[in-house]
Amino acid sequence: MHHDTWTDSQTETTVTVDGHELSMAYRDEGAGVPVVFLHGIPTWSFLWRQIAPQLTNSFRTIVPDLVGYGNSDRRDAFDRSIRAQEQAVTGLVDRLGLEAFHIVGHDIGGGVALRYAAHTDSRVEKLVLSNATAYGSWPVEYITSLGLPRTLEMDADAFREELDRAFVDGLERADPDPEWIDGMTEPWLRSDGQRAFARAAVATNTNHTTEIEYDAIDVDLLCLWGAADAEQPVDDGRRLVDDIGGDVVALEEAGHWVTEDRPDAYRDTLEAFLVE
Repeated sequence: MHHDTWTDSQTETTVTVDGHELSMAYRDEGAGVPVVFLHGIPTWSFLWRQIAPQLTNSFRTIVPDLVGYGNSDRRDAFDRSIRAQEQAVTGLVDRLGLEAFHIVGHDIGGGVALRYAAHTDSRVEKLVLSNATAYGSWPVEYITSLGLPRTLEMDADAFREELDRAFVDGLERADPDPEWIDGMTEPWLRSDGQRAFARAAVATNTNHTTEIEYDAIDVDLLCLWGAADAEQPVDDGRRLVDDIGGDVVALEEAGHWVTEDRPDAYRDTLEAFLVE
C-alpha cells in the first residue's frame, strides 16, 4: 500500500493534551472487537501497513498517528512524551466510545500502552508489545542525538540521510522495500518536518516508563519481538512477562522493524493470540 492511499483513508478527531486541543489522525476499519495499534518513534501509523488492514475481517482496527507524528497535529506548542501520548490515546478511545479493547504497541507505542494499562481497570483485554520501550532501556542514542538543536541545523540532504539510515539499519532484511522507506520518511520531509522530528526526539523521557507499576498491570500479554534488535532487546520482553505474566515470541531474522522484516509471521502470531 502506498503512503498516500494510507493517508486518504484516515479521518481525524480532537484530543486534549495538557489543556491543548490537538487534531489526531487515525484509521478506523473493520468490525468486531476493537484493536488499537500504536506506533513508536520515528514512525507513524504506516508502520502497520502490512498488519492492520489484513485483520479487518476479524477486528475493528483503530490505527492512530500519535500527536506530533504523521498527519496528526505537529505544531510546536505541546509535549510529545509518552505521558502526553497516553492522554491523546485516552482521548481517542473515549471519543470512539471504546469500553474494552486490545492494544498492539511498538517502540514508544508500547510504552504508551503500558502506562494506559497500568492506569485503567479492565479496559485493555489483550496487550501485544513489540520491541517496546519499557523500564530504563531507552531512549536510544540515535534519537537523543537528533534532538534540538542538531536536527534544525542540518541541511535537507543530511536530514534525509539520517532518516533513511534509521529505517534501513533497524531492518534485518538486506533489501528494504522502497515504498516502506519512502512512506516512513515522507511526513518528516514536509516543510515543518525537521522541527517536528526534533520535538519528538527531545520529548523522550525515560522516567515515563521507569515509574510504571508493572506488577499492577492486569492484562493478557504477548511480547512479540524481533529477536535481532540490539536497542530494544527481547530480554526486555522476558522481563515484562516476568512482571506481568504472559508469553514471549521472538521472531528470528527480524530487527527493530519486526512488522517489516517478518510481516506474515508477525500477523499470523498476532491474529492467533487475539482470537484465542
